[in-house]
Amino acid sequence: MNDSFVAPTVDWLYLAPVLVVLGAGVVGVLVEAFVPARVRRTVQAALALLATAAALALVVVLWRDPAVQGTDGAAYGVRVLGGSMVIDPFGLAIQGIVVLLAFLAILVIADRTSTGQDAFAPSAAAVPGSPYEDLTRRKGLEQTEVYPLVLFAVGGMMIFPATGNLLVMFVALEVLSLPLYVLSAMSRRRRLLSQEASFKYFLLGAFASALFVFGVALVYGFAGSVDLVEVYRSLATPEGPLASMPGLVVVGALLILAGLLFKIGAAPFHSWTPDVYQGAPTPITGFMAACTKAAAFGALLRVLYVVSLGLAQSSPATREDLFVALWIVTLLTMVVGTVVGAVQTDVKRLLAYSSIAHAGFILVGVLGFSQLSLRATVFYLLVYGLATVGAFAVVTLVRETAPVRERVPATVGAGAGGADGSDAADNVTDGSSREPVAVLGEATHLAQWAGLGRRSPWLAGVFSLFLLSMAGIPLTAGFVAKFTAFGAAIAGPDGQGGGSTWVLAVVGVLASAVAVFFYVRLIVLMFFTAPSGGVRDGADGGAEASEGTGVTVVRSTGPTTVAIAVCAIGVLLLGVFPSPAPAPAADARPRGPGPPCPPPPPRPPGPAARASGPLP
Repeated sequence: MNDSFVAPTVDWLYLAPVLVVLGAGVVGVLVEAFVPARVRRTVQAALALLATAAALALVVVLWRDPAVQGTDGAAYGVRVLGGSMVIDPFGLAIQGIVVLLAFLAILVIADRTSTGQDAFAPSAAAVPGSPYEDLTRRKGLEQTEVYPLVLFAVGGMMIFPATGNLLVMFVALEVLSLPLYVLSAMSRRRRLLSQEASFKYFLLGAFASALFVFGVALVYGFAGSVDLVEVYRSLATPEGPLASMPGLVVVGALLILAGLLFKIGAAPFHSWTPDVYQGAPTPITGFMAACTKAAAFGALLRVLYVVSLGLAQSSPATREDLFVALWIVTLLTMVVGTVVGAVQTDVKRLLAYSSIAHAGFILVGVLGFSQLSLRATVFYLLVYGLATVGAFAVVTLVRETAPVRERVPATVGAGAGGADGSDAADNVTDGSSREPVAVLGEATHLAQWAGLGRRSPWLAGVFSLFLLSMAGIPLTAGFVAKFTAFGAAIAGPDGQGGGSTWVLAVVGVLASAVAVFFYVRLIVLMFFTAPSGGVRDGADGGAEASEGTGVTVVRSTGPTTVAIAVCAIGVLLLGVFPSPAPAPAADARPRGPGPPCPPPPPRPPGPAARASGPLP
């Protein structure tokens, strides 16, 4: 008996994108401890941007690896650390989308605008409206730990869709979630609303994580393993555990899916979305809306398609029962997102319900269960992420203003807010009346956006482009994304039509038509409606008219402009030149970098039987 220790072999190159991001997060923590405060923000922002750019470059390098693509006789995909990480085109595509969108979001986070202030409270732990909070504002303190928190979240998002182990997936879920709970509470303005949103997010997220880990425990009891390959083998064997414990795997799979559906904001697990989107700092809202959704859908696809193919080979009836639940979730998500979104009066809440609706549209494509579905889903995530990051970047530049004497006590100065900490002035300028004006928080009420096209036609124009893309108007990337997603649902699992998923596509088209209403309503407000009186937040959290408040567009110091420009160019180019690629045949493998939507993850060893749908 040989008791000598055998060191495992780790292919570090395949882990390089994740290691770069997480390593930069650790370095960011050291920067907080040892770098002088006067240069700390610059160092942190540069470090975060370099880390995400390097991770994107490494993803491109790995994409060309023959072992990843399955070319030159190599096996399709690479399993690292015993399957804890699965490096395949699908996982790399999701990782690439996450780091690209994170790079753009960090640009928005780093922008201080012409007010000289960023979107984050100088001391997030301070009681809103307290003398200590006022002191931190006047001292000009900054929360530069935002950047390592963002990097840790991005690292978790990169692991989340690229793991073949359910326990590692749970760890990645917590790694990406915990920084977001903190970041959501750090808004400089509307402090009480921000802290309330963070608490809701944490509480509901904890319940979702509990459901996920309980589902993992049930699946382990069924399969005797948390590795997705072993789970597939257990599911695909008719005489195996499925014969005696069919209910165990169904309940376990539903609980896991519930945890993942919470992260994508699907109904009925969506209740956190509008509150958190509204209360979180706007740059963080854009980051969460784009990156978290991409990572969560990647994990959902990896789990769902493994379970689907396994059940298709051993218990089609159980598979249909699972699909019924997903059908209900998809229909409910589209209806809630479009109908409730149509009556919103806050821009950030409107975009939140838009996010819910888009989660439903993406689920329509997912339920096609084909290689075309995977390609369409990943393309949709890229398009949606670009439009979302760009839209929230625009929102950060549209601000409320008010005379200093009205909002800021003379004994305190321009840096103080109200007693509830709901809003605080960022800057004082001289208007046309030579009266000092305080620049407040984002102007998010729809009435405040009236006439924006006259104040800043370029900003309103690019925001309209993002809205039209979300609506799915032709010649925008959103139209191509919806067309491919709904087309995948109509094509069905075999790619030849049939089945009932076409019903979901029809409902998706009708829901998209409803969604056009609230997108176009905002465009009409900006270009064809005269500005009205100001609107401010009331004591009850609603809106009330105020003649003293106005709206201004603050100037970006550069980063936000770059992010908006990249997002706008991406939306236009992917709409005019989408370069769609047909779904490969059952045994075909794409060569080279391929289209933006890669083929499915590798097929695990085991039975050679094929079912309709992609390989797990």
